Amino acid sequence: MSTEAATGEAWADVAPDAARRLVLAAVEAFAERGYHATTTRDIAGRAGMSPAALYIHYKTKEELLYQISKVGHLRSLALLSEARDADAPATERLAAAVRVFVRWHAEHHTTGRVVQYELGALAEEHYAEIVGLRRQSEDAIKSIIKDGVTAGEFDVPDVSGTTLAVLSLCIDVARWFNPQGRRTPDEVGALYADLVQRMVRHAA
Repeated sequence: MSTEAATGEAWADVAPDAARRLVLAAVEAFAERGYHATTTRDIAGRAGMSPAALYIHYKTKEELLYQISKVGHLRSLALLSEARDADAPATERLAAAVRVFVRWHAEHHTTGRVVQYELGALAEEHYAEIVGLRRQSEDAIKSIIKDGVTAGEFDVPDVSGTTLAVLSLCIDVARWFNPQGRRTPDEVGALYADLVQRMVRHAA
């Protein structure tokens, strides 16, 4: 089990302990094997439980994916919303938003891979709910960029396209980040914040 999953920090609110262990096991299994290649037996085994015990807490494998997706999206949305609502110029708010969003995807790269890349496996009603959360995250970044354009801080002819580019850049960190690599999550966050600033500011 990865350091990220072993700490269980992102899942502290999931109770009881058995349900939390199943979520942690599912994160690891989905990230490693993909949702469709993972069985409930795989998840239960990683959690040190019997397959029958899993169904006491989660009716289906999809319900586990939904739990992971919802928690991950809510936590990242909270980070973006806090940056958006800060009392600061748009330049500072955008840098802060990118920095914390990237850091989250680096620190929780295993969860991030599941949250961002297994979306299509959700049931229709769960998919619609998660897409709604994703739109709120998109709106948070878009709002900051619009504010920057209005204030004359940014030169962005296509706000919607730039918003998607910023989000894609940040999210992709979960795909490649290696905790044994050269950069820490904070360092990657600072690097990406600088890159995004270069994307939106006026040319010299």
